[in-house]
Amino acid sequence: MKHFKSARQAQRFLSAHDGINNLFHLRRNYLTASNYRAARERAFEVWSDISGVAVRA
Repeated sequence: MKHFKSARQAQRFLSAHDGINNLFHLRRNYLTASNYRAARERAFEVWSDISGVAVRA
């Protein structure tokens, strides 16, 4: 909380962060390397669609 000016500002950040964090929080120990890479690629594609930012190659 020390970096936020108010509890309201912290809540706004955390509510936005939650949806984004779930895209990239993969359970690595349950995936093969190829499935993990594919899931990361899909997560970056979704992030690109949501944010409107082009994915860097």
